Amino acid sequence: MAYSATVLKDDAMTKPANMAEIGAGARAAQATLATAGRAAKDAALVAAAKILRARQEEILTANGKDMAAAEARGTASSFLDRLKLTPERIEAMAKGLEDIAQLDDPVGRILARWDRPNGLNITRVAVPLGVIGVIYESRPNVTADAAGLCIKSGNCVILRGGSESFYSSGLIADCMQEGLKEAGLPEAAVQLIPTTDRAAVGELLTASDYVDVIIPRGGKGLIQRVIEESRIPTLQHLDGNCHSYIHEKADPQKAIAVVVNAKMRRTGVCGATESVVIDRAVAAEILPALTDALTEKGCVLVGDEEAVAIDGRIAPATAEDFDTEFLEAKLSVKIVANLEEGLAFVAAHSSGHTDAIITEDDAAAEAFLNRIDSAIVVLNASTQFADGGEFGMGAEIGIATGKLHARGPVGVEQLTTFKYQLRGSGQTRP
Repeated sequence: MAYSATVLKDDAMTKPANMAEIGAGARAAQATLATAGRAAKDAALVAAAKILRARQEEILTANGKDMAAAEARGTASSFLDRLKLTPERIEAMAKGLEDIAQLDDPVGRILARWDRPNGLNITRVAVPLGVIGVIYESRPNVTADAAGLCIKSGNCVILRGGSESFYSSGLIADCMQEGLKEAGLPEAAVQLIPTTDRAAVGELLTASDYVDVIIPRGGKGLIQRVIEESRIPTLQHLDGNCHSYIHEKADPQKAIAVVVNAKMRRTGVCGATESVVIDRAVAAEILPALTDALTEKGCVLVGDEEAVAIDGRIAPATAEDFDTEFLEAKLSVKIVANLEEGLAFVAAHSSGHTDAIITEDDAAAEAFLNRIDSAIVVLNASTQFADGGEFGMGAEIGIATGKLHARGPVGVEQLTTFKYQLRGSGQTRP
């Protein structure tokens, strides 16, 4: 079943979704997509990219409707930034699909092969996960990214975007289905649940007859609901309370440039630095200059007593500030005595997403990279590189912060599992 843009009218928003019909369609389509050749999958992605560009004005109009409704509800600026589409962001979605098409096919990869003394040949081969349910908030670009990655990896996807991106996501999903149709693949490989009815989330989380994996991408409220209600295995994308640690051996100019980018490039992304940790030995030198650079861009700083004493523009932080993903132009500052205290602070307060150290000291760098147990650890670069596209994956569905199956950017390889193929010549087991 395909849900064209004409379905996504105002009166469709609160109508119940027929989850059984959607799930059955995805399961049937998966049998075809799982064995589709690379040429067909890539053709669908390239066609979808072309259609996105051709329908840019329609998508921008739909996004304008979503933006107006969100602004009328008093939505926070950080979420408005995630929601907003521009010609440049639509082009980035299209280019992302083309980049995914250029990747090697992850399906059918030989992961291992060996022979047994009895003559059996055993092969471990990559296969699709199956039908994936993706639940996300705000960002309509996730519609294209998730659909593109699933198509490439031979998975069907049921998308449940946030109500705030209802019209934008609907048109983008329609473009993806058009691409599938042009390539001769089933349109039901990509489906967007055509309602904002919150009951649809619960139905998706319990649709174990049809859905193999759930990937939630959103705030703590969404993640908590998925943890409590899902009967289906999940790849969790948790909040990004990311840190940038300025070690005493950091190059001051490099540290300031990196932290300003890590915080202010886009404040509403999950890879944005939310807390800067600075060694006491260099705090008096670096912190005022860093505060200059950040406040010039409209950032508000809060910090511990030492940070406030060094620069009066820094307001006192609460205990909660150091555990908060602000997703806005706000940054917490913590002064630490040395590397050990810095490592301990980051480990205690990080959400396990992305953390960085800025230092010219090799031993300190290796200690941080090896001892901080986050999905992504960074040396002398912005935490905002925590992105599948920047990793060369074409795009990502999210940053997995758990430790099972996938961790870090979830791209095409992470959307596969494996099976074993045994080849014999008549062996029987004694």
